[in-house]
Amino acid sequence: MDTQIDFLQWLEPDMALKVLMYLDDSADLIRASAVSRYWQNIVISNGLSKQLCIKRFPQLASITHVVEVSNDNSEPSHNSSESEHRAYASLFRALTAFPQTYCIADPVSASSTDNYPEESIINTLDPRDRILHRDSYWSSKGSNDTEAPETLIYNLTANLCVITEINLHPFQALFQLNFPIYSSKSVRFRMGHPKSWNELDHDFMETQECADDKFIWTYTSPIFPVARENRLQRFKLPEPVVCIGGFLQIELLGRVQEQAADGKYYICVAHVQAIGRRLSPAFSIEFSEPSNSVSLKYDAAEFAVAMQNVSNGSNNSLSTSLLPVQPPRQLAWGNLQDFMQMVQAHPDGVEYEWVDDDEFEMV
Repeated sequence: MDTQIDFLQWLEPDMALKVLMYLDDSADLIRASAVSRYWQNIVISNGLSKQLCIKRFPQLASITHVVEVSNDNSEPSHNSSESEHRAYASLFRALTAFPQTYCIADPVSASSTDNYPEESIINTLDPRDRILHRDSYWSSKGSNDTEAPETLIYNLTANLCVITEINLHPFQALFQLNFPIYSSKSVRFRMGHPKSWNELDHDFMETQECADDKFIWTYTSPIFPVARENRLQRFKLPEPVVCIGGFLQIELLGRVQEQAADGKYYICVAHVQAIGRRLSPAFSIEFSEPSNSVSLKYDAAEFAVAMQNVSNGSNNSLSTSLLPVQPPRQLAWGNLQDFMQMVQAHPDGVEYEWVDDDEFEMV
């Protein structure tokens, strides 16, 4: 048998670490950690899977703990290096491979509403009313200030999502003279989590209160111009954004349409969409008050099911012209079953089939 040489062991530890940090896919890190115990120690002890996630998705830096959920009635694993490695390696793949879907669940509040409930924010969630030619929309109160902004807040379908684009359809009043379109001049998006989860029991829509000050916005998008047109307009974010906490704010900036009846300026929205990847039930976020620590909960069994669905093509992904056309992606690691065995492997088990360090010859 030819002599086996581990080239990383020839290098200084810092240089070996630098070599492995050039890997830019979690599947490659999983493979590297299966080469030998020496390689595994570099990958896991330096948290390379976590670093890769944070490099690609900076919002994940706020996570302070990892909890690996057990499905065999044993105690969950809290923040061990091995469970953190498995969780972040799987999370990275989920953030890029889970199917795209509509991610808005419920409205939370509007900064103002002209006629409640007829012109409530809840009307922005169902596009079927537009197809049936019914006048279903949200309307702000009128203002003499053309720069007066408005905000709409929505709860997403999971408290851990990755959002890629947000779509907005300004409302055209076909029942008014000249069919005015009540668009805003521009729009900006924020994502984040509540300052206190207890305060969200309040019904802000019913009381007509603005909930803007109840949230911590951890991401703010650039400002996008809005066309004064009666169509669904797509605003693709510069990079996919991980929303930790599950809330989206749409900030409508500036007014362009005056209503003839009262001479005031309004903003009206017919429909809103947020498109991205919902990561539950494989992943979820848990906030601890008052410490404000953020825990990532990882369910390996649910992740395996989700990835098997991706592999089989039964992932319920969106099939709509509203989504960007992209070529189908191949799984980065070839055989899915082999990857799942590696990512779920326990350090005390026999799942890893690495070459023992003493089988390498140092020369």
